Amino acid sequence: MAAAAVKTKPYIPLAGCADDGWSKEDEATATCFCGAVQLAFPTQGPGLVDTFICNCTDCRKITASMFASNFIIADTHLKHLRGRDNLKSFGQKHTIASGNNMTNYFCSTCGTLMYRIGSAFPGKSILRIGTVDDFHLHETKLRPRVEQFAKDRVSWLCGAEGVKQVEGSTYN
Repeated sequence: MAAAAVKTKPYIPLAGCADDGWSKEDEATATCFCGAVQLAFPTQGPGLVDTFICNCTDCRKITASMFASNFIIADTHLKHLRGRDNLKSFGQKHTIASGNNMTNYFCSTCGTLMYRIGSAFPGKSILRIGTVDDFHLHETKLRPRVEQFAKDRVSWLCGAEGVKQVEGSTYN
């Protein structure tokens, strides 16, 4: 059996076109695939609000996957390092379970969904864990705390181990 990798030091593999992602004790970067958009965010509270997996039909469709792995950041702590003018937005409420408006911010060059802002989450942005440059954070500080819309999870996936399972929305 191989020794477990040390998860306390940043691990920033080549994943996309940018090579300037970073991670410090209390802050890290999230970058789109082409590198045009880069954000900095806190890796602990109070700026890091929560982490979660979502199986809702809207998240499944917008990620082109079977679920979305997310983290919530207080807007007062989210920094746009570059590419804010390269973001395009699309908002709607038709497919949102709560009926509230959700606006999605995509890199206009590569299409990466960088974050979502929902009218039900004032002052907060919902980022995707997969955009975070330090892959060790995916398994440590950003490890999902809850899995919501478990009732909509595809049958060939099991719930995340050690994560609270919620049938509907955690944030009603």
